[in-house]
Amino acid sequence: MGHPVERESGAAAGSELPPGQRLQRGWPVTHYGPVPKFRPERWDFRVFGATADGDKHCWNHEEFTALPYATVVADLHCVTKFSMLGAEWGGVPAAAIVELAPPAPDVTHVMVWAEYGFSSNLRLADFLSDRTLFATHKDGELLTAEHGFPVRLIVPHLYAWKGPKWVRGVEYMTADRRGFWEERGYHNVGDPWKEQRYSYQEEPGEGPEL
Repeated sequence: MGHPVERESGAAAGSELPPGQRLQRGWPVTHYGPVPKFRPERWDFRVFGATADGDKHCWNHEEFTALPYATVVADLHCVTKFSMLGAEWGGVPAAAIVELAPPAPDVTHVMVWAEYGFSSNLRLADFLSDRTLFATHKDGELLTAEHGFPVRLIVPHLYAWKGPKWVRGVEYMTADRRGFWEERGYHNVGDPWKEQRYSYQEEPGEGPEL
């Protein structure tokens, strides 16, 4: 299969780092909790919630790996202040999932669900970015278990916590609600170029309506 590569443009493509970040050589392992054991016969990827047809959509591992594949060269910015530049990520574009399982017209946000009930909320516009990817590979190699195999979400224009490891599905939502780290004091949006690290920095409209 062909693997088209898209090059990132703008500030993140150059030597400039987001404010407060430092250049990282290599890729540190950072996550909360244990590394889940992958069981391909039990694994599936689900899209549910406010879908256009009202149904849940599901792919097993073999079906998921047969979905359209793309590569994106992009940086990864961790809220712990390290940045890894110029990695090539390969996997299934989020836009391909949305095309196969469209959201209802009133969907505004998604919740990305991962193993152990971990979750991360995203605005639909961030999820639909042509650079948002359900990554299975980095630099041409399968992800390791510690780095999210079989699937992790990459959202290059947001802090890395907004892209969970060990993803299992996407929930379409008609109203925003906070994910795991967002409930624990992290910013609801997470733009590294605006240094949106913590919830106390949120401006009106950046968090869920109370």
